[in-house]
Amino acid sequence: MRRCVFVLVLLRVLTGSVYAQTPAPTLAEPADLTNCIQYALQNQPNVRRALIDQEITERTVRSALAAWYPQIGFGYNIQHFLKLPVTLIPDQATGERRPVALGARNTSSFQFTLNQNIFSRDLLLANRTADVYRAQATQATVSNKIDVVVDVSRAFYDLITTQWQVTILDQDIARLLRSQKDTRNQYESGLVDKTDVQRATIALNNARAQLKQYREQVSSKYQTLKQLMGYPPTVGLRVAYDTLQLTNEVLLDTNQMVNPQNRIEYQLLQTQGLLLDANVLYNKQAYLPTVSAVANYNFLYQNNTFSQLYSQSFPNSLIGLTLGMPIFQGGRRVQEIRRAELQVRRLQWDLAALTSAVDAEYARALADYKGNLANYYALHENLLLAQDVYRILSLQYRAGIKGYLDVVIAEADLRTARLSLYNALYQVLASKLEVQRALGAIRF
Repeated sequence: MRRCVFVLVLLRVLTGSVYAQTPAPTLAEPADLTNCIQYALQNQPNVRRALIDQEITERTVRSALAAWYPQIGFGYNIQHFLKLPVTLIPDQATGERRPVALGARNTSSFQFTLNQNIFSRDLLLANRTADVYRAQATQATVSNKIDVVVDVSRAFYDLITTQWQVTILDQDIARLLRSQKDTRNQYESGLVDKTDVQRATIALNNARAQLKQYREQVSSKYQTLKQLMGYPPTVGLRVAYDTLQLTNEVLLDTNQMVNPQNRIEYQLLQTQGLLLDANVLYNKQAYLPTVSAVANYNFLYQNNTFSQLYSQSFPNSLIGLTLGMPIFQGGRRVQEIRRAELQVRRLQWDLAALTSAVDAEYARALADYKGNLANYYALHENLLLAQDVYRILSLQYRAGIKGYLDVVIAEADLRTARLSLYNALYQVLASKLEVQRALGAIRF
């Protein structure tokens, strides 16, 4: 007994150790976009649910196809007659029917049954649609994965953009601190007015407040990215991306032609059409018979004395063939066929509506992409101009040609140009994702 208790305690400790040592899922840090997408495709709840739904579909299909195999059953019963049933039996001498109690007071039986379906339209439908249901479940998983790729990519770009903006503001604050210090020294030397020091302080305070806002956004956007990836919210995550590589990814071939059949939504409707076609055929086959074979073997026990019930057996067995065929159903078959055909016709209009929607979606996404790309290039040029203006005005201010207000305005324009450029970069990348989604070109 002590040995058993010791073994149970040991197993409990070992099991607890296994669970305790299970590491939380992590990523190689800093993680790039590809790492984040791959992690999300394995751990995102929507994808995991879709994979489970796919497995459920597989089990459902196998369950339906299992009806083709022999069905073996077992039954047992025991009965005690409080009063035996009576049958009228004719008397051999007089010919008059007399009531006679027949049977034993105690009966019991063990029954083994074997049933084999030979032909059934339900089984034909299950066999015909098995692969279609599997394809539908797979396509549903693909649809979820496409959404995950787009959502994670957008969140990643948004986070990276905000991080770069924080870096920009850090650099601007360092420059503003130097500028404020230089201006204060010049003021103490009597070279500039006090308002120049105040303007420098105002610009510095504004930059610090803006930096605080962006840093808070970084924390929030990290949590958003984790949620979209299915990453544990309490586990640390760091991401990074090459700036040059990101800027090179803005380009997209705008001469591609949209093909609705590349969209997973269109493929799902096509798969649904196959199921509806199978349903039409199923209803048209309502007149077909149902054929099955049956075999029974029974061990029957009878005795008036309960203690001797199983002392003698009276076995019996049978084999048979069952055929069932509908003759008249009140017009139900015709109405079911008409309904199934109408569903097929309705699906054709669904495909037509989706085709039109895909064309409109692609046109809208392409227009947004081209507009955002043009804005990005314009802001990039504005940044170069703002850098040149700030450089020249800084030199002129030190030479005493320009006032400090011109420098403050130029510095603000430069900061705005840099921040706006990264916002525009995010807009281009996000609109590019929408174009790729409209084209059905999202890969994972």
